Amino acid sequence: MTATESAASSPPVEPAARPALDWRIRFGALSLIWGFSFLLIKVGTEGYAPFQVTLGRLLSGTAVLAVAMAVRRERLPRGARTWGHLAVAAFFLNALPFSLFAYAELTIPSTLAGICNATSPLWGMALSLVALSEDRPTRRRVAGLGLGFLGVLTVLGAWQGFSGLDFGGTAMALLASLSYPIGWIYVRRTLAGSGSSTLALTGSQLFLGTAQIALVTPLFASAPDGFPLLPTLAVVALGALGTGLAVLLQYGLVAEVGPTTAQMVTYFIPVIATAAGVIVLGEQLSWNTPVGALVVLAGAALTQSRARGGRAPSGGARTGCGARTGIRAGDHP
Repeated sequence: MTATESAASSPPVEPAARPALDWRIRFGALSLIWGFSFLLIKVGTEGYAPFQVTLGRLLSGTAVLAVAMAVRRERLPRGARTWGHLAVAAFFLNALPFSLFAYAELTIPSTLAGICNATSPLWGMALSLVALSEDRPTRRRVAGLGLGFLGVLTVLGAWQGFSGLDFGGTAMALLASLSYPIGWIYVRRTLAGSGSSTLALTGSQLFLGTAQIALVTPLFASAPDGFPLLPTLAVVALGALGTGLAVLLQYGLVAEVGPTTAQMVTYFIPVIATAAGVIVLGEQLSWNTPVGALVVLAGAALTQSRARGGRAPSGGARTGCGARTGIRAGDHP
């Protein structure tokens, strides 16, 4: 949900008190939380099945937002239609991408998963040109799209015939990144002007995503024999920080400094994810991975840019129901 739509759908509120922490500190914290999410997924899958990692993540994240909603006395959305749209949003923005990333990291490094996640703005721009009539292609944005996918080919080592690449895991990570903009566009078309606050919509969306994964997990994974310490801590941190706290941080940043500045966190996530994978997990890194990642980020930046005096591209910062609760919302991941 874009900032304009979020404002249109939320009731008027009194101006909030100035946060105790400077927005730059919170911006840095959000970048670190989402950047380390891919490392936490990798550690979590060492002790749990992918669907169990996703379920634990969503449970922890939902608990954090439930507490925030209780403190702020937020009311749940009303109407079966709204809840139906939220269920679809939960699938595309939470249940599906979280599960795909968890399965992907069984066979690919967390560094590659983090870089695949950075392709979301590219997929979003390509889809918005088709699905959103108000989005018009410009030379700058089309160039950014082409440059971004050239960066993807560089990361994957296309000139080497994709030698040593796990196609299944990479495809799942790219599909997870594609799932986010599908969800954002759906939210934009169906939930703008719903009358509920952004926090209430997001918390309800996470609850529905948790219910979806809870139904599926027993079909694909047996109950764990135990609860290994590090994987358990990783899953709880992934949900409480990367899915719960991160949403609240981004919500505050968008309200304080606007969506354009807040969405810049997207460009720090793959850098931090790569550094964390190499330094903490000891993952190997060839030259084409960071070079390709920089090209992807440059392309993504072009797709989100605008000419002087022009309109900002649609699907800006991922806030509200479209947040990377995850993403990331740019958890994201």
